[in-house]
Amino acid sequence: MKRISLITGGARSGKSSHAIALAKSFKGNRLFFIATGQALDLEMATRIEHHKATRPAHFVTVEEALDPTIALAALEARGADGVILDCLTLWVSNLMGIGAQDDSILKSADRLAAALTRAPFPSIVVTDEVGAGIVPDNPTARRFRDVLGWTNQKIAAVANDVILMVSGYPMRAK
Repeated sequence: MKRISLITGGARSGKSSHAIALAKSFKGNRLFFIATGQALDLEMATRIEHHKATRPAHFVTVEEALDPTIALAALEARGADGVILDCLTLWVSNLMGIGAQDDSILKSADRLAAALTRAPFPSIVVTDEVGAGIVPDNPTARRFRDVLGWTNQKIAAVANDVILMVSGYPMRAK
């Protein structure tokens, strides 16, 4: 059954692990993992390697840092049976890093929401909840928090399920 699930939460709250656990319900063997992370430094390269090591071997990884709608369309053409998109946080960061303006990023989020809705396979989308802490002390960090929050809302609006991870435990928000 086609479902869109959004998993959010803080850093190291168990979002990616829970996404993999949920994906076990996917029917079929054409399963994909859309990764938005870029190894721009050693720390990020190490994080990416950790995530790769924890992915089930039967998932095919598709790296797409800037436009996951392209990857979703390609997976539809390949007859995908399910996808995990991990994560919106890095995607928004990547777009900001190339100089995309807020309205452009939010239009991209609308396109992503539409693509997820059109896709004939179940999707699990991972993101971070960055708005629950203190107000960031600089304009760039505040802008990131706001744009990611608006992006998360757009994807949550089309999701069947929204799950907030707290210390490794899922809490259903929608």
